[in-house]
Amino acid sequence: MAFIYSVKDTYRAAVEAATGGKNTVLYDDQGNPSIMVVIPKFYLDDVITGAPHTVHPAFIVNGVEKPYIYISKYQNIVQNSRAYSLPGQDPATYVNFDQALSYCYAKGQGWHLMSRAEWAAIALWCKKNGFMPRGNNNYGCDTSASYEKGRETMFDSGAGKTGRTATGSGPASWSHDGTPDGIYDLNGNVWEWNSGMRLNAGEIQVIQDNNAAILNSDHSATSTLWKAIASADGSLVAPGTAGTLKFDNSTAGDSTQTDHDIAGNIQLNNTIVNSMYTTDPTTNNYYANNSLAFETLAAASGVTAPNIVKALGLFPIDSSCGGDILYVRNYGERLPLSGGLWNYGASAGLFALFLNFFRTFGSNFVGFRAAYVL
Repeated sequence: MAFIYSVKDTYRAAVEAATGGKNTVLYDDQGNPSIMVVIPKFYLDDVITGAPHTVHPAFIVNGVEKPYIYISKYQNIVQNSRAYSLPGQDPATYVNFDQALSYCYAKGQGWHLMSRAEWAAIALWCKKNGFMPRGNNNYGCDTSASYEKGRETMFDSGAGKTGRTATGSGPASWSHDGTPDGIYDLNGNVWEWNSGMRLNAGEIQVIQDNNAAILNSDHSATSTLWKAIASADGSLVAPGTAGTLKFDNSTAGDSTQTDHDIAGNIQLNNTIVNSMYTTDPTTNNYYANNSLAFETLAAASGVTAPNIVKALGLFPIDSSCGGDILYVRNYGERLPLSGGLWNYGASAGLFALFLNFFRTFGSNFVGFRAAYVL
């Protein structure tokens, strides 16, 4: 008996055949396609030397281990309030955090905004496997390889140079594994919102494992899903519990109500000794901030970074992370942006993390990508 294949089946089969099964096509609840990269399950000790042989949290949803996660091959566009991963597009921007969540969850069961756990899993995998992707971090090209260029989709009129480039239009070195089958544009182009993690008055808070992937997982400011991390053993505890991990500053902050850099260094601590803005630790305004190369982030005296913050890309596993930047405001609620943008140079990359903006922020350099797990 002959089988009759649908157009969907044919398209998926063609993509899978062309990539040896490393890519696939997934369809949302309206039947529209996204090209996804298949990431098989791996363990912490696969990517972090000395870590236990436990599954990376990106592959655990609602207590169940998942054999694969699926990551958008391309930074997403938005059509009919849904997110799509397609090549050759100008990535969606002016998208705030809650909108990014909504565009992903709207696609149906299994779809979600790429989580911090998933982003960190990819970053650690790349580092362990000796390939850190380049990208659009120098006005349309890569700062370390100016001959590598993407196709311009937005002109940066302030700089008089290329800004954004079309999704996947750069060379294979702009993908996470250095092949045409990888995840593109994780280094530069536009910052990307991640789900499942936030900074709240300096306290690191997460949604357990990869439970941000559960349909309509509550990421609101008052959600009971947010958990803090105990510095003693890395266990998840109620926010505000004494001794939880925080991003502190090594020197005193100030009360100046302008956007400015503060002295000292960001450090991992189990208390906030120095709020960068001294008047109100709950304000979401954009006043003092600090930054450093992620690989230089250190723990305060007497504090040891547990494996969970390393697994989530919140603390370096060694002193070689490409010079990628970490920005922090340790007051108010700050949602994570990852990867950098088109003018960040060597500061952009897989370990670049921006914990400066509130959930309502949007700009021409802020986008996102969906992921899928079921």
